Amino acid sequence: MKRQYKKTGDYGIGNMIHFVHMTDDVEELNNFYRRVFGGYVFMGPDAPTFLPVEDRWASLLMVSDVCIETMAPNMPPDVNKPVGKFYSKFGQHLHSVGYKVDDLAGLADHLLAKGIYIGRPGGGKIDKLDPETGYFYPSPRDTAGLMVELCKTDMPNDPKDLPTWSELFKMWQFHPMTFERFSYVTLGCKDLDAAVATYVDTMQAIPLVEGIDEAMQCKYMTLRLGDCLLQLAQPLEEDSHLGRHVAKWGNMIYSLRWKVRDLDAAAAWLNSQGVRTERLRDNLLQANEEDTFGAPMFFTTEDIPGDPFAS
Repeated sequence: MKRQYKKTGDYGIGNMIHFVHMTDDVEELNNFYRRVFGGYVFMGPDAPTFLPVEDRWASLLMVSDVCIETMAPNMPPDVNKPVGKFYSKFGQHLHSVGYKVDDLAGLADHLLAKGIYIGRPGGGKIDKLDPETGYFYPSPRDTAGLMVELCKTDMPNDPKDLPTWSELFKMWQFHPMTFERFSYVTLGCKDLDAAVATYVDTMQAIPLVEGIDEAMQCKYMTLRLGDCLLQLAQPLEEDSHLGRHVAKWGNMIYSLRWKVRDLDAAAAWLNSQGVRTERLRDNLLQANEEDTFGAPMFFTTEDIPGDPFAS
């Protein structure tokens, strides 16, 4: 059975087509996801693909119900291209998320009317979306730091769009990580209220739950945007992991979180694969980002109040 996507807003923001994990060697990162998480590479399985307009290499793979685009600039990085510029500044780091939008032109007009800068593929400003342009990026300065690709087409051969998806998804339920599903992407921010207002007003996101996470030392709001959840998190302590990230990089994509059935089993498997872990509380595990190619990753057994994706 194909996945049935939930959508939000007037323009039909739906499938989170991927998040992007920037690196310097796509195949090395692919093999990490294959080995540790049972990653299923469906674009570039034998060799990464090259996109000249962005001067970068990439693959697409699934881990549980989330798609990951592993990406690297063509070396040496061209700092005049967005991908090369990002890598030159941040190195191995989470880069962005992407969404399929039913009415991309309508969303572009909506964003432009609010004075938001939107960039074209490969760089350059868009003043009016050309019907031939398949995707664009609002400036992170106008989206509380999140780089988000908005596109009008599905990812070719996306496993979630195939009749075999429900069977493939079961593979991760029997993986040693005991995956249930992807929980959310976390965006670190300096001002939570301002970030929430930006997402509700600009992207028509739906607030779900807010609170304070003592283990993460942050206050947060979890929102629904399309077919996934985003957590906006403001650090309460500068010396926390999140606090140091926000102090160094400002408002920016911070981490990934999956829900698992058995946290002890997940920790044991990660450790066996050379990924160090720390138990932040009984139901929350953090992987050492030095072992995950610069991407903070968390695993939990906890439910999210009001979660529209809970089975």
